[in-house]
Amino acid sequence: MSAETDVLVLGGAGVDTIVYVPELPLAYADSYMVPAIRQRAGQTGDFVAMGVSALGLRAHHLDVVGDDPEGDLVRALHRDKGIPFTEVPSPQGTKRAVNLVDPAGRRLSLYDSDRSHEADRLPEETVRALAGVSRHAHVSITYPCAFALPVLRESGVTISTDLHNWDGVVGYHEAFAYQADLVFLSTTALADPERTMRQVLDGGRARAVVATAGAEGAYLLVDDVLTHVPAVTPTAPVVDSNGAGDAFVSGFLFGWLAGDPPLRCAQYGAVAGAFACTVPSTGTDCISREELLEGAALTGGPRVGDSNRPDRRDTVNG
Repeated sequence: MSAETDVLVLGGAGVDTIVYVPELPLAYADSYMVPAIRQRAGQTGDFVAMGVSALGLRAHHLDVVGDDPEGDLVRALHRDKGIPFTEVPSPQGTKRAVNLVDPAGRRLSLYDSDRSHEADRLPEETVRALAGVSRHAHVSITYPCAFALPVLRESGVTISTDLHNWDGVVGYHEAFAYQADLVFLSTTALADPERTMRQVLDGGRARAVVATAGAEGAYLLVDDVLTHVPAVTPTAPVVDSNGAGDAFVSGFLFGWLAGDPPLRCAQYGAVAGAFACTVPSTGTDCISREELLEGAALTGGPRVGDSNRPDRRDTVNG
């Protein structure tokens, strides 16, 4: 049977409450007057599914959600975007977070960890059936996606994952890092990004490792060659970094599944990430295929084997 889905996204469905604050870190005070506090569906898996779909790829999303108002928002988002969504009921309710966003667009996310339960699983038969008609699977590091990795490997689909702000030490992330063919992470919490990237490449199955570094661009490690990928200047004012890392992943996957060289894929990711920084946290707009190709055509290519090395720094593409 030919693939019916280009990208199967596992995990990362949820709802964010957006609060615009005057600064980060936020100084202690009894109260603050802030702009309108808004709630909208869209966490990391949602944004990857929307991102690849906006680029013309066929997406399908699988995750645990609750029978609650937040779950209704997630279901409505997928209906509105035309993205098939297979839900597994969760008695703990739908995942949610509070995002604090400062005037420069920097974000601090507070995740509700009580929405996960040790017994939560994505049914193996469901994962196997969806993987069987998919070209690729992108696996969020949200619980219980780690348990689905062996089933995905058996199905033969290629796998990508985003470790986000992993410090290179915490063991939870290792199952994802070492079983994926394509690994993304942020330099935010890494004391030595290059060392961690090489650790992932040498210790697992990854063919490529990408470390996003916000305004400094990104770093791509393929075949033992580390390449700096310059950041792309957004075409509109930067208002929010929320979803920039997910957009980078979507742009990269667009090129990856088309068979483009990894450097070209990273350039697509940089263009998509820059676009995401121009979209307010309250929105869910994603770059279109036409906008991505136009942006990539106007952008100079990355420097192969650049001598610059990733340093620890604050980032926006995490």
